[in-house]
Amino acid sequence: MPDYDLITILGPTASGKTPFAAALAHKLNTEIISADSRQIYRGMDLGTGKDLADYTVNGHPIPYHLIDIADPGYKYNVFEYQRDFLISYESIKQKGRLPVLCGGTGMYLESVLKGYKLMPVPENPELRARFADHSLEELTEILRQYKTLHNSTDVDTVKRAIRAIEIEEYYAKHPVPEREFPKLNSLIIGVDINRELRRVKITRRLKQRLDEGMVDEIRRLIEQGISPDDLVYYGLEYKFLTLYVIGKLTYEEMFTELETAIHQFAKRQMTWFRGMERRGFTIHWVSAELPMEEKIAFVIEKLRGN
Repeated sequence: MPDYDLITILGPTASGKTPFAAALAHKLNTEIISADSRQIYRGMDLGTGKDLADYTVNGHPIPYHLIDIADPGYKYNVFEYQRDFLISYESIKQKGRLPVLCGGTGMYLESVLKGYKLMPVPENPELRARFADHSLEELTEILRQYKTLHNSTDVDTVKRAIRAIEIEEYYAKHPVPEREFPKLNSLIIGVDINRELRRVKITRRLKQRLDEGMVDEIRRLIEQGISPDDLVYYGLEYKFLTLYVIGKLTYEEMFTELETAIHQFAKRQMTWFRGMERRGFTIHWVSAELPMEEKIAFVIEKLRGN
C-alpha cells in the first residue's frame, strides 16, 4: 500500500466534495481539514456554504478543522493558512489517523501540498494609492504579468486584486527565506461534475440559501459593525448581497449578477485544478454522480495502490 500522508478531496463549488469527504472520514475514522478561504470566518455561514450538517454522518459527528477560526473583517492570508494547517495536520497524525484535506481554494490546497515557503506580506500604502483608481479588469491583467503563482480563483473585487498585486510585488523584491514545511505525499481525488449539472446545482443552492436567510446574515454582520467594504472584499455572495443591502443593486440585479459570478468562479476553480495537473500533481477524478459507496470504494482502491 502506498505510504500517503493525507487524502485530498478537491472540486469546484457545488460538486458535493464536503459530503464526500465527510463520508470518507467516517469510513476511515479520521478528521477533516478545510481548505476554504472564506469558511474560516465566524458568522459567515450561509454565504460561504459551510453546510455544517454535512459533517454528521449516520448520526456520528466528523471532527473538522480550520472552520470558524477568524472574525469577520479580518484579512486572513495563505501564510496563516499554512501555519494553521500544520497545527491541525500534526494533531490528527498524532492520533494515528490519516487526515482528509477538503476544499476548493486552489492556493490553499497547493500551498500545503507543494509546501511553498511563504512569509507575511505587509501593506504597501504607496502601491495601494497607485492602483486605487484601476478597474478590476486592469488589475487582473497586471496580476497576470507576474510569473509567480497566485490565487486568482477568487480575486473578484478591486481590493482583493490590489492585495494580490501587493503580495506579488513583495515576493519579487524580497527573497523568500527558508521555512520548514514537510513534504507531504497526498492521494488527491478530484470530484468531476459536468458543466450543466454544476450550473443547475449552483442555481438551486443559491435560491435555497437566499430562502434560508442569506440576506439577513449580511444585515446581521453589518449591524455587528463589519463595514460593507470589508464584506465586499470577500467577494461572491458577500459582494453582491452587500451591494443589495446598501441599495446599490436591486434584488433582481443582485441575483442575476451573483449567479453569473458563481458560475464564473466554478470555471476558474476547474482551470486552477487543471493547472495543478500541468504543474505535476496527479489528480484521480471521480464522477460527482456516482453513489457515495462507489466514490468511497474508488478512494479505498487508490489507497491500496490499485
